[in-house]
Parts: sequence; structure tokens; C-alpha cells
Amino acid sequence: MRFQSAEKINGLFAAAFTAYNSDGSINYEYISELAEKLIAEGISGIFVCGTNGEGLSLTIEERKKIVEEYVRIVKGRIKVIVHVGHSSLEEAKKLSKHAAKIGADGFSSVCAFYFKPSNENVLIDSLVEIANSAPNLPFYYYHIPHITGVNINLDTFIPQIAKKAMNFSGIKFTSSAIHEYQDGIHLCNDNFDMLFGFDELLLPALAVGAKGAIGSTYNYASPIYLQVIKLFKEGRIKEAENLQYEAVKMIKLIIKYGPIPSQRAIMEMVGFKMGSSRLPLQTLSEKQKNELESELHGIGFFKVLELCTKSLRE
Repeated sequence: MRFQSAEKINGLFAAAFTAYNSDGSINYEYISELAEKLIAEGISGIFVCGTNGEGLSLTIEERKKIVEEYVRIVKGRIKVIVHVGHSSLEEAKKLSKHAAKIGADGFSSVCAFYFKPSNENVLIDSLVEIANSAPNLPFYYYHIPHITGVNINLDTFIPQIAKKAMNFSGIKFTSSAIHEYQDGIHLCNDNFDMLFGFDELLLPALAVGAKGAIGSTYNYASPIYLQVIKLFKEGRIKEAENLQYEAVKMIKLIIKYGPIPSQRAIMEMVGFKMGSSRLPLQTLSEKQKNELESELHGIGFFKVLELCTKSLRE
């Protein structure tokens, strides 16, 4: 049975990046700029302090302040889901309680990623501790096996965690295994959300029933994906496929230059000052940024983005 305080999630959530000042401190002014842009573009929500936000490289106090700023600025206009994952369950629980206290719309956590759970029961017990630390807030498990090295059997995982954590509301499914995602949709039915996390496969995910998605490229390219969704809903499948492929071409380039460093560079290309990533992540050199921008122009990315933005405004 679905957690009574959770609404079904529809649309796109941007997995927000974190901006830094020249001295390496957090640039909190960036949060307002990004939030207002995403709201204007029609994004449904923001996923804060996740992988792309370098949440695991931030201090607990920095993570709390970032979340507070998003909640304060958004003012309920779109949803804010907070990633609380940490190698320490106690720290994750502190972040969960904080998310509930300041009025976030939900919270999410990856599994323990240093001392990994030895089996699914241990994984579920660990997640239940986190979920139960903020029992009145919807909880979403962040499944990202290519990072954590931990996989799950949805057939057993979903009913078990739903039984033990009454606020379990769904899964952020960041995996390219579309067949597993489809299985999850059927297992969740109308009770829980299966939020898709691979932007390059959004259209295939829509085809098997996706209603909500969380992704990094939605920070700067949401008009392209929103147009893909619109075309899909209108039954204009070939047009949707052609447009999805424009996103795929762009994603091939960000993989070539490094997913997070290249996307931070693209954020700068569209007008946001990002600063340097925190080690161990690297920042693209000026030469690399120029090469990436040239290649993006070469595939027509900025032109497609402009056309989609214009089309959605009409």
C-alpha cells in the first residue's frame, strides 16, 4: 500500500550540480539561479546532493545548507527530494531528520558503499534504519549499481522494504537494464514510483511505462526531453525517437570528456559559473572545454536546444 503522504511523481527532476567559489567553498547564490531556470522550463522537481551534486564529497553542514536553500527558494513550486546517502548510517539519519524538519518533499539514499551490504536482507535493514529516521517523509531507494556495486532483486526487494518501511515510496532506478525497470513498474503498480535515471534511455523508459525521471542532463537540456515526452504522448513516435537521438549524441560527448566534469562545463556554456569540482573529481581544462563546445556545436546540440525551448514556449 502506498505511503499516504506521497503523491505520484510525474515529469522530470533535475539532479542538481553544486557550484563552488574560487576558494573551493560552496557558491550558494547559484542555487537561486538554477532553481528559477528549472521552474521556468517546466521541470517537476530537483534532486539535491546526489551523485552529480557531489553530495558524497560535501560536509554534512554543507549538505544541510544546500538543501535549506533549495527548499527556501522553491517555496513549494516544485518538489525537492534530498539525497541523504552516506557511508555512516548515523550521518544519513541526521540528514534525513533535517530534510523532514525543513520541509523537503522526500528523501533518498544509496546503499552503504564502502562496507557494502553482504546480502539483500542486510541492505533492506540498513535502508529501513534511514527511512524510519524520518517516518513522515516519502523515502526513495537510490539504485545505482554501476557506482555502488550492489544489485537487487526487485521481486523480493520491493515487498520486503515496503513492509518494513511504511514511508517507502519508490525507487530511483539508475541502470540501463530496461527489462528490470519494466519489471519494477509492474511490481510497483500504482503503489510506488519507479523513477528512471538514465537520460539517454528516457524514450525507451517511457515506452515501458515511465512517468517520472531524475537525471543530470535535465539541468541544461530539459527542453529537449520535455519535447520528447510531449511527442511520445501525442503518438509521434518517430519524431520522438529522432529527438531522443539528439540527446544521445550529446551524451556520447559528455561520456567522452567525463560525465560530471563535461556537464559542469556545459552548465558554464549556458551561463552558470560552476567553479572547479572537488577532488577526486577533475575539472576540464580550457582546451578541453573549447573542444567539447566545438563538438557540441558540430552535432547541432545548441541549435536543437534552442528550437525545443522555443517550441515549448509556443
